[in-house]
Amino acid sequence: MPTTIILADDHPLILNGTKAFLEKKWFEILDTATDGNTAYNKILKHQPDVAILDFDMPILNGLEVAQGLKRNLIPTRVVLLTLHKQEALLNEVGNTIHGYLTKDSALEELEDCLNHITKNNTYIGKKLKNNIHFSSDTNTAINVLTATELKILKYLDKNLNSTQIAEALFISKRTVEKHRSNIIKKLKIDSSSHNALFIWLKQHPNLFNT
Repeated sequence: MPTTIILADDHPLILNGTKAFLEKKWFEILDTATDGNTAYNKILKHQPDVAILDFDMPILNGLEVAQGLKRNLIPTRVVLLTLHKQEALLNEVGNTIHGYLTKDSALEELEDCLNHITKNNTYIGKKLKNNIHFSSDTNTAINVLTATELKILKYLDKNLNSTQIAEALFISKRTVEKHRSNIIKKLKIDSSSHNALFIWLKQHPNLFNT
């Protein structure tokens, strides 16, 4: 079955263009909205797989809609589109929202983003990843990680364990452990210690500068 979607944007040209693009890619657009409150009510009514929301909308912005869905345990996954990079929104990926793209690259990356989040992963646009800063000596190694792996690594850097990370990302502990194993392999970390990733992070104290 095709992925079902609610679209919301207060710019009709962008809204209609995104709708036409996704329909050509065989996604099913259940409904559209031009303000956050209408979008929220339509998401409650239709319970789509994904809601693609403009951040800056009247009445409720995209993040406020996402926060309301989370409070009410609505399983719809939220992708936010913005005109500008915002650090606060980057920090919401994997927590309140599942995908984050800038509008200038949305059509290039939207299909890839939807494929990621419908497989229980998160997605940060390629241009936005430039807002996740790393120390230069480990930059090359870090670039091999996916957006979800980066998010998990950041949580580990905050001393969260797998159970806490699973709760924060709404995934199973087993999935977190699988991601941790993949991170260790990609970063070529000695896995002889159970705390290998924590040890590695302590060896790179300035890894995350956000």
